[in-house]
Amino acid sequence: MLDQSLDTRAGRLNERYRHHAATEVLRRAVSDPDLGKVALVSSFGAESVVLLHMVSVVSPGLPVLFIDTQMLFPETLEYQREVADRLGLTDVRVIRASESEVSRLDPDGSLHQFNQDACCDLRKTVPLERALDGFDAWITGRKRFQGGQRTELEFFEPEPPLRLRVNPLAHWRPEDVQTYMIENNLPRHPLVAKGYASIGCAPCTSPVKPGEDQRAGRWRGSQKTECGIHFIGGRMVRGKVPA
Repeated sequence: MLDQSLDTRAGRLNERYRHHAATEVLRRAVSDPDLGKVALVSSFGAESVVLLHMVSVVSPGLPVLFIDTQMLFPETLEYQREVADRLGLTDVRVIRASESEVSRLDPDGSLHQFNQDACCDLRKTVPLERALDGFDAWITGRKRFQGGQRTELEFFEPEPPLRLRVNPLAHWRPEDVQTYMIENNLPRHPLVAKGYASIGCAPCTSPVKPGEDQRAGRWRGSQKTECGIHFIGGRMVRGKVPA
């Protein structure tokens, strides 16, 4: 049975893998008993293919959870299918909000125009929480260089009250990401060539201008910096949701 103290488990894992490279952190994470049952959550965005490729090498049958908010760019949906097929990922699960909840809370698809947090909660946070039921940990592609709440990331972090998060690329630099893509001849998201450095839902994502932060194109003009699926102890608390 897993140790119920998330802080203890995260601290033990960070000490154990402190000097490991990203690929080894991922390789060991999918089998370490201190983590339990693990899934990768991927947006199939601008840099997602790096972790997806690592998973295809280490454990191609690992569950990959892809949240389709039904507001994504058509290019993202096509890219998701292309990458999953090319890398031979055998357990990609497309996650969506329930039709009844969308009809009740966002019947005309305009919720993002006046309450972005509520839209993210409906279309991302709640569906992901349901999809993660039964998993003890999940893998993310977050990195310290992305700034904001991510600057102090460790490989492993607690997500109260139920799970751990694994950030294999936490210490990577931008050039590490690009080098990995080039060396492994990985397909790029088509919107990257159009100036999109971080890609989310179409209504809330714009190209990044020269000199801007990588995530400047997300929720431009607002104070919002995260969609909610990565909050812990902050404005949006994730936990058990109704069945």
